[in-house]
Amino acid sequence: MSVEPSFCDLGFAKVDIGRKRRRGFSEVIYCPGKTKEQLKKIAQKLISNNQDLLLTKLEKATFSYLKKSFRGLKYNSLARLGYALGKDRACRKGLAAVVSAGTSDIPVAEEAAVTLEVMGNRVVRLYDVGVAGVHRLINNIDILKKAKVIIIIAGMEGALASLVSGLVSCPVIAVPTSCGYGASFRGLSALLTMLNCCSPGVAVVNIDNGFGAGYFASLINK
Repeated sequence: MSVEPSFCDLGFAKVDIGRKRRRGFSEVIYCPGKTKEQLKKIAQKLISNNQDLLLTKLEKATFSYLKKSFRGLKYNSLARLGYALGKDRACRKGLAAVVSAGTSDIPVAEEAAVTLEVMGNRVVRLYDVGVAGVHRLINNIDILKKAKVIIIIAGMEGALASLVSGLVSCPVIAVPTSCGYGASFRGLSALLTMLNCCSPGVAVVNIDNGFGAGYFASLINK
């Protein structure tokens, strides 16, 4: 039985052009550690195979270099994401909410939100509604209850995920961030709080991993 090739071998990278068919979205390019030339060649191979293009942790200077070759490439400087969309992109009907505890958490929140949007989801953003002023969150409870999935972005002690999960019926994805003072250990304290969440229905991704949360939320919304 012959097997249809599902990747393109570039020598330094084996580009998974079958992933969009398997998972519903193309292979995503993690930029750190790759040269500009490598990123360009990988992106060219994806686009030539009618794949969506999403580059995470992309620096502005590298985006400017790639933009010369890919005119449709867009950039979100807060999220540090570059993206260009292929054809036949499905739109999810469910609403995904991205909630940040503080303003310092917004870059990670934007990474999650833009990932969701690029993957075809309807997104609502609620920023700076952390537990230090819980009335700010309660004032938006109607929006949260309309969501099919919620992403919580929080540093410091990371308590917001447990609070929100106790108020809604949908799945919650918690993202600890590296925001905080010394004993936060660059997000470890928030990570441990979220892993020990007493409210059921909370999944936790890695520190500052807004992309991972957005991708997972899109699968739920699918």
